[in-house]
Amino acid sequence: MAIPENNPDPWQGIYKLGGLAATGAVLVGALEILITFLPGGNTVQESALDWFLLFEQNWFMGLRDLGLLNIFFNAAAVLTSFAIYGAHRGSRGQPYAALILIFSLLGVAVFLATNRAFAMLDLSQQYAAASSSQRELLASAAQSLLSAGQSHTPGTFLGFFLSELAGFFFSLLMLKSRVFSKATAVAGMAGFGMLIIFEFFASFATGLNLPAMLLAMIGGLLSMAWDILVARRLFQLSRDPAGSPETEQ
Repeated sequence: MAIPENNPDPWQGIYKLGGLAATGAVLVGALEILITFLPGGNTVQESALDWFLLFEQNWFMGLRDLGLLNIFFNAAAVLTSFAIYGAHRGSRGQPYAALILIFSLLGVAVFLATNRAFAMLDLSQQYAAASSSQRELLASAAQSLLSAGQSHTPGTFLGFFLSELAGFFFSLLMLKSRVFSKATAVAGMAGFGMLIIFEFFASFATGLNLPAMLLAMIGGLLSMAWDILVARRLFQLSRDPAGSPETEQ
C-alpha cells in the first residue's frame, strides 16, 4: 500500500531511534572507559570465590565485570543495525544489508544467551546465606557458569565475534554503497577489525595481554567514532529520508 504524500515516511522514526541508539552506545562506551580507570575497575577475578567476594563488596562491579554494560550496548546495536539496513533499502546493497542484519541479531542473541551476570548475582546471594556444605555446591555451580559466560573467554567468543563481524561488514557495505560517508566506513572497518583480533587474542591466546589491550582500546575508540558518525547520518535521514547519499571523504 502506498503511503500518502502528506504522511511522513515511517522509516523516519526508525532512523531517529537508530541514531539515538548509536548515541546511547557511545555513552555506554564512555561509561565503560570511565569505570575501567576507577579503583578496582580493571581487576581480574580468578575463581568463583573471588567473584562471590566481589559481588558481596560491590554488586554493581560484579555485574559490570560480567557484561552488564554490554547488555545495554547489544540492545542499542539491534536498533542501530535495523536502521542501517533501512538506510540501504532500494540500493544495490539491500540484500547484503539484510544478511548482515541477521549476523548482528545472531550475535546479540548468542551474547544474551551466554551472559551469566544476573545468575552469578543470584548465586552469590545464596552463597552468603548458605551453610558450609551448600557453599561447595554453589561454588561448583558458579564455576560452571563462568566457564560459559565470563566475558572475552571461549564461552562468550561467538557472541562478540558475530556482532563485531556484522559491524565490520556493515562498514564495508557503507564504503561500497555511499549511503554513509567514507570516513564512517573506514572508522568502522578499522575499529571492528581490531576488536575481532582482540577477541581471538583474549579468548584463545595467552601471554599477549598488552597487545590485546592496545587493540581493545584503539578499536573501541574507533567503534565509538563510527557510532557517532552513524548517528549523525541517521539523524539526517530522519529529517529527509530521500536525502542524497553522503559524498564527504
